[in-house]
Amino acid sequence: DNFVSQFPITKFNRNKLTCNTLIQITLTNMIRGGDRKSEFKKTFDVEDGRRRRTETTINLRKDKKNEGLAKRRARGLATPTVPSSAYNMSSAPQLPTNSINSSKKIYTPEDIPSLSQMLSKPNVDDSTLLEVAQGFRKVMSVETNPPVDAVLASGILPALVQMLTLVDKPEIQFEAAWALTNIASTEKTNVVVEAGAVPHFVQLLSSPSAEVREQSAWCLGNIAGDGTAFRDIVLAAGGMAPLIQNILKPASNSLFSNCVWTLSNFCRGKPKPDLAQVAPAVPILAEILKGDNVNAKVDALWALSYISDGDDECIQTVLNAGVASALIEILDGDAANMITPALRTVGNIVSGNDEQTQAILDAGFISRAKPLLNNPKRMIRKETCWVLSNIAAGTEEQIKAVMSRHGGMPLVVELAMSAEWEVRKEAIWVISNVATGGTSSNVLSLVECGAIDAVCSILNVNDSKMLMVGLDAIEAILKVGKHRGKDYISFVDECDGLEKLENLQSHEEDAVYEKAVSIIENYFGFEDEEDENLAPAVNGDTFAFGAPKTLDFESPCPANDQPMATYDFSN
Repeated sequence: DNFVSQFPITKFNRNKLTCNTLIQITLTNMIRGGDRKSEFKKTFDVEDGRRRRTETTINLRKDKKNEGLAKRRARGLATPTVPSSAYNMSSAPQLPTNSINSSKKIYTPEDIPSLSQMLSKPNVDDSTLLEVAQGFRKVMSVETNPPVDAVLASGILPALVQMLTLVDKPEIQFEAAWALTNIASTEKTNVVVEAGAVPHFVQLLSSPSAEVREQSAWCLGNIAGDGTAFRDIVLAAGGMAPLIQNILKPASNSLFSNCVWTLSNFCRGKPKPDLAQVAPAVPILAEILKGDNVNAKVDALWALSYISDGDDECIQTVLNAGVASALIEILDGDAANMITPALRTVGNIVSGNDEQTQAILDAGFISRAKPLLNNPKRMIRKETCWVLSNIAAGTEEQIKAVMSRHGGMPLVVELAMSAEWEVRKEAIWVISNVATGGTSSNVLSLVECGAIDAVCSILNVNDSKMLMVGLDAIEAILKVGKHRGKDYISFVDECDGLEKLENLQSHEEDAVYEKAVSIIENYFGFEDEEDENLAPAVNGDTFAFGAPKTLDFESPCPANDQPMATYDFSN
């Protein structure tokens, strides 16, 4: 009634309205009303940058997901297969496969007006509703440039949302959900949210039809993945609990995989969702890592990386699920799509307190460091150095682990010298953290690995932050050298370090300039021995330099016997 009350009704008795009639009225009035946007009040302000992806990896993953969706649309929904190890919800009423794929008709954008007009006729029956929903779904089921603007201009959106409420017609619900999923997978995700579809999709996660549940999860995943504002709307609508139930009791491998992907989007984005909203999912994610569904494991790993990217409480929530050993085991593999999120999660954990860092060391990370530092993937080498730098910021024993023969410090120094800049930066952080926080023995070992040359190599970069990191390392190394009687000053000079330090005395950043001056004055200053007789003495109102002495002007010049030359100053 609330939905219908937005439109003028003169021909119908509201008390006798059926669901099909409601949809008919909705579409008829939308077509008459012209611009659809004028009929709806937005539920929230949409910021200009709401769909900007700041994480390339996630953007690529959503693009791949959309591509997979389009391929599945083109060939129809496959018959569900149920994993033997999963609880089967097939005892609930299932959507007949033949009814899903019954229509073989091909629809194009030219069919949009005729499809819209079908709902404006009196006495719309179920078969007509199904054909309309299926027609719009097929119109949108193209991989490139789906005609979303033309579809929205037809005014069909409110009718599709209303079709989600037909609880006794799962075939129509499925087709409407699929059509809305196609719209949500474009840059028009906001219109699906503003049309009020989210609460209906959350409710459909508990539908008796596995296919309807899966399609609803898919659409919610696209909506949540489009930005933190939409993610929070989905979570506030209660999407997490029924989604977890579908993961725990999947009716098919496809449903399981799509729900895990959606769960990862529920956890991602900054500002982060409240920990209380995503914490119930962490034990489920930990269990997924023990399974053999590769796609689900990748999505679960990304979800763990999002949740662990926070304060110590977030990190501890992940550790409490017992994932440390599973994460380290994944690092032994050769699948980059799994190693990257696993390594990101490990890095987040070791950025916590010392006890949390130790949990990763106890799980055996150090023994995996060398292969990861040699990995051909640039991002994996970068992330590995980042992890090591966080460990090197820990306790003396943790720094000792980094400097052990398994820690790969010679490889770190090599990367600091010659790798891509973003890898070099992380490698320099490892060196600097060891130099500034380690023992004298750690620093001596660091120098033996070639650390002075590596650090001096970045003292001319245009990056003030990294200059300070490098200068801190140089200062710490020189301090140990002076204390232990090592001529590290010459090492720095031979690496052109002194020249670079002198150049930094004119750096525009005060902190860089002051640090460079301090190092030069403390370790490279030359103290000339002054003759005390050269100190000026006061003689009356004048200064006299040297000791008083009686000069014998009659004696020959001590330098030579040549007579003093006479200068004519008039010229």
